[in-house]
Formats: sequence, structure tokens, C-alpha cells
Amino acid sequence: MLYVYILKCSDNSYYTGITNEPEVRLLQHNNGINSKAYTYTRRPLEMLYCSGFTDYNDAVL
Repeated sequence: MLYVYILKCSDNSYYTGITNEPEVRLLQHNNGINSKAYTYTRRPLEMLYCSGFTDYNDAVL
């Protein structure tokens, strides 16, 4: 299962991503694992939307 998610950043911008573990991915974003990531300087982040897809093509289109 793949999940498309939308995060709201602390600067009121939005970030969209795809993952197979949305809760883990949100923690990774909020922990700031990658200092070059868009979300790194925009923490904390809040998950506004998350929807699951069984087909990869459906998730990315």
C-alpha cells in the first residue's frame, strides 16, 4: 500500500509526498533527518491529508 500525504509546514506552505508508512514518514520529517530537505527548516509539520492506494500509478497521478 502506498500513501499520498500533504503536510502543512510551520511557514504555512505545503509539502506533498508518497510513502508506505505515513506515521513513520511524518516523524522523519519532524525529526529533521535531512538538512537539505524542503521541510527541514519548516518544522514542526502537521499531516493534513493521507490517502492509501494499492496501485503505484494511481498514487502518483
